[in-house]
Amino acid sequence: MVGTSVLHQTHLLISQEDHPRSPEFNFRPKEQECVSLVKKCKRIEEFKQVHGQILKLGLLWSSFCASNLVATCALSDWGSMDYACSIFQQVEEPSSFIFNNLIRGHVKDMNLEDALLMYSEMLERGVEPDNFTYPALLKACVRLRALDEGMQIHAHVFKLGLEDDEFVQNSLINMYGKCGAMRHSCAVFEHIDQKTVASWSALIAARASMGMWCECLSLFGDMNSEGCWRAEESILVTVLSACTHLGALDLGRCTHGSLLRNMSGLNVIVETSLIDMYVKCGYLERGYCLFQRMCKKNQLSYSVIISGLAMHRRSLEALKVFSDMLEEGLKPDDVIYVGVLSACGHAGLVEEGFQYFDRMRFEHGIEPTIQHYGCMVDLLGRAGMLDKAFELIKNMPMEPNDVLWRSLLSACKVHRNVELGETAAKNLFQLNSHNASDYVVISNMYAQVQRWQDVAMIRTKMIDKKLAQTPGFSLVEVKRNVYKFVSQDKSHPQCDGVYEMLHQMEWQLEFEGYSPDTSQVLLDVDEEEKRQRLSRHSQKLAIAFALIHTSQGSPIRIVRNIRMCNDCHIYYEVNFDDL
Repeated sequence: MVGTSVLHQTHLLISQEDHPRSPEFNFRPKEQECVSLVKKCKRIEEFKQVHGQILKLGLLWSSFCASNLVATCALSDWGSMDYACSIFQQVEEPSSFIFNNLIRGHVKDMNLEDALLMYSEMLERGVEPDNFTYPALLKACVRLRALDEGMQIHAHVFKLGLEDDEFVQNSLINMYGKCGAMRHSCAVFEHIDQKTVASWSALIAARASMGMWCECLSLFGDMNSEGCWRAEESILVTVLSACTHLGALDLGRCTHGSLLRNMSGLNVIVETSLIDMYVKCGYLERGYCLFQRMCKKNQLSYSVIISGLAMHRRSLEALKVFSDMLEEGLKPDDVIYVGVLSACGHAGLVEEGFQYFDRMRFEHGIEPTIQHYGCMVDLLGRAGMLDKAFELIKNMPMEPNDVLWRSLLSACKVHRNVELGETAAKNLFQLNSHNASDYVVISNMYAQVQRWQDVAMIRTKMIDKKLAQTPGFSLVEVKRNVYKFVSQDKSHPQCDGVYEMLHQMEWQLEFEGYSPDTSQVLLDVDEEEKRQRLSRHSQKLAIAFALIHTSQGSPIRIVRNIRMCNDCHIYYEVNFDDL
């Protein structure tokens, strides 16, 4: 009967001779047959047919049958939580197994509040939770960012004596960390007598979810220093993400080596994470080579390499990769088109950008999102077509958000269109923007045209609103450690040596024709102070530090949180040509 549909097998459950009410009827074999058919179901229609036969047999009273019915319907990809709950309502005395699977099913379907309500009903009906109840329940708390509820559940864990269960402990570490309660997360971790690689993974993943990338690497180092565990794939992928955000290429390459040594083969998710790390750490060629060698590529792989090529100003190659993807028969999604439109923006391909925008809508049936309109505004803004960018914002089918107005404002600053910049800023502030950088941009735009009173007015507003600007910083990796510098930084232990190196570099560059572009200093100060401020930009401090601690010919990679100014571009070109 191989290959026969479950719908054609349910008649075998009841023979002509057997009847559920007869004294001789043996339920146990029928229960096992029913459960066997339940597990073979591939569609909800098949499942309902088997469910009907179970009802006819009067087997729903069996905990064995009821539990498997609920679990299969709740957790299968083809299942239905509504139907699973309807079965649950017919069970007189549901077990913890049934409640656990309903909670898991609600979490799987993102019915997170329903998962918490199911737990409440479990307690009300006097069914005692077990160690399988809490991992899914705490996952619901994570996704809801429900720290208070998570802490109450932690109290229940203590009450039931489950605080030493490994799965519950790791779920608590994850819940507290991803809800921002790092102190509690660490406390649970420290309470564990026999830490496992899963415990470390939960702690590191919690830090990653909050963007605490340096802490991720520090914890990874602590784990390795104890020497008791071999890092599993999930930890190494998290470490890769940390390396990507910090620009820690050397550590990323070591992690790549660990993956190759410890894994028999890398799946498409890990390979894509590696490509993303190499691309964003400035080693585009390595990332591109990995992409080309991938046996299996998906939409995310293409999205990462297209965006990476665009970021490195290799827009034509990015568009070629997109063309190759279409030829391979992969259908682009909205994320891929964000990368494609960004590539057009970086290359100034205005006409081509609008052509791709139309292809996205009409050929591939993708409705433009606010991100796609943001790419188009950026495209027009970079090309200096500010009025067209403004018209596009006004005629959008949805309300523009702060990102679009911010993009237009930045373009107005670059092209010194103060009037339109003020309009963009007005609309931005009407959205109750509390982003200090917005005020800084319009302040700098006024400074460009020497409207110092307006500069003072904007700076006063920032003080009144208690807005603190996030300082620009540069990260540099030296000997597998990441060092951070901010402009005018004198806090580093080797500050004297760094400034001495800066002085030597500037003295040498004067003979190469370098002259500081003091127009980049948007402050009402004299030329000497402007020159001094330019000389202490964070990326210059980072590169001076790297030159002190690396051998000649070693690559130096700087990661910044804001765009590099024009003077630093010129400084690097002259400096590195000479070095």
